[in-house]
Amino acid sequence: MLRLLFAGTVCLVHASQLSGYPQLAWIENIFSSAVAVKAFFVVSGFLIFMSYERSSSVASYAGKRFRRIYPAYLTVVILCAIGLLAVSTKNVSAYFSQDWGRYVLANLSFLNFLHPTLPGVFESNRLQAVNGALWTLKIEVLFYLSVPLFVVFFKRWGRFRVITIAYVFSCTYTLLFSWLAAHSSSGGGGRILELGRQFPGQLAYFMAGGFFYYYLPLFERHFRYFVCAAVLILLANVYWPTLFFEPFALATIVVFFAIFLYVGNFGKYGDFSYGVYILHFPIIQCFIHFGWLEDRPWLFLLAVVLLTLATAVIMWHVVEKRFLQRNNHYLAANSAAL
Repeated sequence: MLRLLFAGTVCLVHASQLSGYPQLAWIENIFSSAVAVKAFFVVSGFLIFMSYERSSSVASYAGKRFRRIYPAYLTVVILCAIGLLAVSTKNVSAYFSQDWGRYVLANLSFLNFLHPTLPGVFESNRLQAVNGALWTLKIEVLFYLSVPLFVVFFKRWGRFRVITIAYVFSCTYTLLFSWLAAHSSSGGGGRILELGRQFPGQLAYFMAGGFFYYYLPLFERHFRYFVCAAVLILLANVYWPTLFFEPFALATIVVFFAIFLYVGNFGKYGDFSYGVYILHFPIIQCFIHFGWLEDRPWLFLLAVVLLTLATAVIMWHVVEKRFLQRNNHYLAANSAAL
């Protein structure tokens, strides 16, 4: 449920940012897509370390990760690459060009930043990228690849020590790139900040999630102290940024709600969060391209949210669910409900 809320937050913020409608500007004042993405990485750290520890082998772990993330990802990339011919200013022969092939290859290999646009697509939009939300997927894949290596290090040097070193390294990396961006004299501060939020910079959130997986009994016994400290840190962070403490504080709050906020057996319906996340961006771009409901921003927002959720449900039942193992907890929850 939390992941669906985070994905929904990203969808709302992107609807405001991409459309530029003044009536929707309040969304960016209340919600933060950056915080939602960081929270995603926290949940991922908790669940991916758990997935690895419960797998019978590295091959089993890799297979589960591949089946969970790639079929839907492949579907979205190919659907956009073929279907967006309908909105392109190019004719068929000019559209299916080398430029189109470079887009497909770059995106299928998670290197979206190398070629984020399709020929003649969304040229009149504020942003021409087909699916700007996919930048986090390459980081997620790197997390998947790093987990077996981290577990090896755990066995050699101890979990707490390795998690702490990785966490501090990540925070230091982010701090360094923030400093470089602030002192850049060549106008490249934006690119430097972009580098700062890549894999090493996001690792602190992932490792914080991993910490709570391995030390969950400790957290459950003393959660009041953890939560009180986290709230104080996050409040202080508004006025005095605490780079080295903010990831762990955010992870504390996320894990607290994940454990103690019971919303019923929502898993029986499926996991639509991934579909919402990877589908919303091109849907918003299409609405803006065609000018649908541009004179009625509130209806625009409602239509985007409903269409995104509907397509995410379809993606779950048509693609995602079919590639999961029979013992997957979502399928088990659905069977129990039936």
